[in-house]
Amino acid sequence: MFLVEPRLPLPADGYYHPSGWEVLDVWDGIHYREIVTTGYEFVNDGKQHNLAFFPLFPLSIWALMHLGLSFEVAGMLINNVAFLAALYCLHFWLKEHCGMSQARWATAMVSWYPSSIFTGVVYTEGLYLFLSTTALCAFNQKQYTWTAICGSLATATRPTGMALIPAFLIAAWQERRPLTAYIASLLTAIGVLSFSLYCAIYFHDPLAFIAAQRGWRPSLGFDWQGWLNMVMQIPFGNNWHFGWVYGTDGGIIEPWYPLGFCIIVLGAYFLWYFRKQLDSVKLVYELYALGIVLLILGNDPLLDHLLNIFMVVGGSYMVWRFRQKLTPVMVIYGACGMALLLASGGTISLSRLAYGIVPLSVAMGLFLSHHRRLGYLTLGIFGILVVKLAIGYARYVWVG
Repeated sequence: MFLVEPRLPLPADGYYHPSGWEVLDVWDGIHYREIVTTGYEFVNDGKQHNLAFFPLFPLSIWALMHLGLSFEVAGMLINNVAFLAALYCLHFWLKEHCGMSQARWATAMVSWYPSSIFTGVVYTEGLYLFLSTTALCAFNQKQYTWTAICGSLATATRPTGMALIPAFLIAAWQERRPLTAYIASLLTAIGVLSFSLYCAIYFHDPLAFIAAQRGWRPSLGFDWQGWLNMVMQIPFGNNWHFGWVYGTDGGIIEPWYPLGFCIIVLGAYFLWYFRKQLDSVKLVYELYALGIVLLILGNDPLLDHLLNIFMVVGGSYMVWRFRQKLTPVMVIYGACGMALLLASGGTISLSRLAYGIVPLSVAMGLFLSHHRRLGYLTLGIFGILVVKLAIGYARYVWVG
């Protein structure tokens, strides 16, 4: 973002291209800057307002700025340090619960998944991963004071933090925990209740932060049309859509994309079918080259769709598959978090938001620990994607 992107030619698109520390402060970072400098604003008109963003992250930036740091540096430090602490906590928790190999692969999965670029910019990913992981770890170790503290801070950081509340309550009931576990689970709601009290005082509506979400996701409930359109755009490209979604006739406009997609899929099938006749090392390199071709030929909407399906569908399946190895609270939190995301409406940024639900990445890491060649291939492709998305983010291109 600081070394490669400035040396690339500027695209002639007429859009604003940040430079210097400003590359860390685009998209959602702009709204956090507004909250820190001018405060929250909201009018219930269905438009986008910054009240949709929860307060702990901008409040932390505000505190560091009073120590003399700039907005970008403060936000970057909070996100990066919190992410490092999240990896530390996650690794040693999984090492104790699952073993060293599984802990390493799960930590690598969290570190190298493409959405991890948002742990290094002015976003809440790192902070939320740290607080939610620490709360889950504390609950698993029956440290209910830390469960309440970290859980309440998590619910003040992102809307998906509210999934921790039913997860703790259901896990406490399922495992027959003492009364203190139920009390700690309920105290987790302090963060979101405090935000609700703020909304009641300043906007005369305790649920104003929920109403503000409509500007970003206009309809509540499962967006089956958006999902169907997204799935169909993977083989047919971004030039194909259902007519009823956009009020047009729909259909395929450019036939070359589906043809290229079919060639890539058939190539992958034949590589797999004749895998016994191929040298194993050669197969890995051929599959890796195939992945690079897919990344080069695929446009950004295709990558967004693939990552959405990979994390949301694949991650949810892996949580169910490894439910015996994961702790009950992680399985329940994964289910509650995904239910909250899918019920929120829309398919925008689903991969990034699902990345914040740590059991999905952990379950993926457990799977890769049993299939290491596939794991190295996956992490290699993820590494290329991290670079691609980081450069795109630095160029003010929407990357989810």
